[in-house]
Amino acid sequence: MSAWTIWLIVGIVLIIAEMTTFTFYLLWLGIGALVAAVVALVFPDNWLLQILALSIVAICLTYFTKPLTKRMHGQKGFQDAIEDLVGKPGEVLEAIEFGSMGIVRIGTETWSATADVPIAVGQRVIVERRGTTIVHVRIV
Repeated sequence: MSAWTIWLIVGIVLIIAEMTTFTFYLLWLGIGALVAAVVALVFPDNWLLQILALSIVAICLTYFTKPLTKRMHGQKGFQDAIEDLVGKPGEVLEAIEFGSMGIVRIGTETWSATADVPIAVGQRVIVERRGTTIVHVRIV
């Protein structure tokens, strides 16, 4: 089997695999493999040039993905919905004691919460900041 057909098969397999992951990384590798297939048609015995072509294309596409998506979707870029929690009001469902966590409802979700002062059940609070799974709140 010739080198260009191997690169072609690898490229197609990577692009199909990308369709199941939605990460863009396999897509860029797949496109790089397709470029390597074209290089293999022109220079069939130069494996180093083929691998170099794949590498350069994949690295460039990976590097420029974020600026391209920002340009396509405006300057805002990807916005995590959880980041929108900061500044939202909530209600204490389980009291927040000094040095321990409680539970607050923010919208329709419940979160573990901490505060600088003890907060009783039923108090209205505002989210000041959030960690990975814990929000820090203050009394309204």
